[in-house]
Amino acid sequence: MEPILSIHNLEYRRGDFTLAVEEQTFLKGRIYCLTGPNGAGKSTLLHLLALLLEPDRGEILFEGTVLEGSAQRQRLRQRITLVEQAPYLFDTTVYDNLAFGLRLRDVGSDLQRRRIARALQTVGLDGFESRRARTLSGGEIRRVALARAMVLRPGVLLLDEPTDGLDRRILPLFEGCLTALSAKGVTVIVATHDADQPGRLGGEILRLDGGRPASPAGGGVPALANEPTEKSS
Repeated sequence: MEPILSIHNLEYRRGDFTLAVEEQTFLKGRIYCLTGPNGAGKSTLLHLLALLLEPDRGEILFEGTVLEGSAQRQRLRQRITLVEQAPYLFDTTVYDNLAFGLRLRDVGSDLQRRRIARALQTVGLDGFESRRARTLSGGEIRRVALARAMVLRPGVLLLDEPTDGLDRRILPLFEGCLTALSAKGVTVIVATHDADQPGRLGGEILRLDGGRPASPAGGGVPALANEPTEKSS
């Protein structure tokens, strides 16, 4: 199976920090969990994969094509969506927040309404269309941000600590959305500090430490250490 995303000799430097990954592939419809301590480079890698940062060296390929030129990168950003650790919502209604990206993609109003209603129902916020975004709780904001990503139907969904501080009662619903997206062919890449989350998601563990791939024991290895997990019951 051809990977949807692949990394070759990637290096990104900022100040004293360097992220360096020689080889890594991400297959369609799989879940990958980026783990490692604070400052390991997880968020940086997500921003590179989201095409929001450009590497100083090496290549990122999307479906086998090297990403070159601003026009191509801008086009592919419509197929790769990043949900930040602290998602930003516009000070409008929930509906308008979800509709924003669809309007940029010239999705018609009838299809907008159907996609938005379906996404909000999926994340347990059915009927929230008219709610003002700034009145929502932290957990509701995260679920709206996930719904906003879902309506765009990306090929790759990147999430930075999406469940950190989330109400434990909501956690199964939120994680269930991610596994459902994976089952539909979306590649999901999650940065997490939750040691049990990879097992619950059935994801492959990709470990980083100090900007470098790390083995389970913390030793360096040539590429990210893919460690498949069994999904927890």
